[in-house]
Amino acid sequence: MRDGNLPRREREKLRQRQEMLDAALDLFSQKGYHNVSMHEIAENSEFAIGTLYKFFKNKEDLYKALVLEQSDRFHDTLERALETSGDEIEILRNYLRTKGEVFRANLPFIRLYIAESRGAGYNIKAGLTDEVRKRHYDFLERLALVFDSGIRKKRFRSIASPFQLAVALDTVVNAFLLLWIDAPDRHSYRDSENAVLDIFFGGLIARDFAHE
Repeated sequence: MRDGNLPRREREKLRQRQEMLDAALDLFSQKGYHNVSMHEIAENSEFAIGTLYKFFKNKEDLYKALVLEQSDRFHDTLERALETSGDEIEILRNYLRTKGEVFRANLPFIRLYIAESRGAGYNIKAGLTDEVRKRHYDFLERLALVFDSGIRKKRFRSIASPFQLAVALDTVVNAFLLLWIDAPDRHSYRDSENAVLDIFFGGLIARDFAHE
């Protein structure tokens, strides 16, 4: 059922819950998980502390809901980018563009996501690291299918396994995105997209397709 089809009271609850999550995301990204209290989240979202606890039993519960929901949206967007029409090269180009757009639009969450997907999350006790990393690995498997298709069609040279190529591309893209986050004036990701293509595809694309 779409949100618009829900009763007004349920829509209001969803709106309140989202405002709490947005406030928590803002605080977590600025101060880190351990330096934020439920009282701060309630104050930042302009709700009474009792109202906050009606939605989330504790800070770990709130944090888990925040990261998992945002992670699902993040991966859904990237997976849709891989479903675009075109050959494997164009699909990967679209993935690069889409990932840059996702980062630009969701910087506070991206900082949390990187920490969790790398196993260095703020709240290891909540069991989030394994869940987020599983989502990340599932996406890498999906990305690997694009490389597998390109290798089978001989568009790409078989210089590594499809999964290894997926990991390599993901790592290179993340490295450039992190540079952009740290110093946006010096390291524009839009300019880096071409650098990623040159660095990565220069050794991967089969010679017959190198000048397409």
